[in-house]
Amino acid sequence: MYAGFVAILLTLGAAMSAHAADAPSPNADQFRRLVPEDARLEKLAGGFKFLEGPVWSGADGGFLIFSDIPANRLLRWTKKDGVTVYRADSRNANGNTLDLEGRLITCEHGSRTVTRTEKDGAVVTLADRYEGKRLNSPNDCAVWSDGTIWFTDPPYGLAGRPAEVGGNFVFRLDPAAKTLAVVARDFDMPNGLCFSPDGKKLYIADSGKPRHIRVFDVAPDGTLSGGKVFCTIDKGVPDGIRCDAEGRVWSSAGDGVHIYAPDGALVGKIPVPESPANLCFGGKDGRTLFITARTSLYAIRVAVSGAAIARRQ
Repeated sequence: MYAGFVAILLTLGAAMSAHAADAPSPNADQFRRLVPEDARLEKLAGGFKFLEGPVWSGADGGFLIFSDIPANRLLRWTKKDGVTVYRADSRNANGNTLDLEGRLITCEHGSRTVTRTEKDGAVVTLADRYEGKRLNSPNDCAVWSDGTIWFTDPPYGLAGRPAEVGGNFVFRLDPAAKTLAVVARDFDMPNGLCFSPDGKKLYIADSGKPRHIRVFDVAPDGTLSGGKVFCTIDKGVPDGIRCDAEGRVWSSAGDGVHIYAPDGALVGKIPVPESPANLCFGGKDGRTLFITARTSLYAIRVAVSGAAIARRQ
């Protein structure tokens, strides 16, 4: 989501960012277990235009890929080399994830497509139309255990181009069968999404007027049911979300990263000096939380890893 579309933009003091454990926590014991008292938020790089879509790849020793949407670049970060350009013309890439083969899946605002980067670097378009009509501007994506790609399609990246599909939908893409289906239609601005560790629940953020995250039950055939409100963000809006390995939901918000228990109760908040747009777990042990926050990339060590995709047998 672009900065121009964010309703609330908060900047916290540097002192708050230095010690994440200083954040107010309604469940202090659980929060301390997840974010140790000595955990420190580190600014890895800055000076960007608007960052989004972080995803960690374990290939080649491990690296982070993320998007600078207005700058039209995909970027790469490693501890050794810092930030380098992964793809100079990203077609205004936003959300990224990896498929079951470790290939990069990208939502592109500029081209209004979902693409896959092959092992040889070739970029293949997986979806650009629904029932013959151009997609709005695919925003964020997640891969299910059967290899299908689920993505949200709000109009944030249309940039004056006409909308064609008639709504802001959530889609399920089967790249093997080359089929695209709408799985949810009743969102204002569907944005970030993630699956529970067992793949039986799907969380979807609505960064429009509701400012909440909803949770759906996922049937074996890929259909959704339920859709109750899981939590409501009290500062800013929910954008990027991720599940950890124990089923908690970590969401970006106006004042930092909010952590929610599987029952929707707020565990605590990690303050960030710039409003985060997205986040992901990564690092060699999966316990580094990377945060894309407006013009900067941040990271903090936590005591839990992200939910892994379990390939369906």
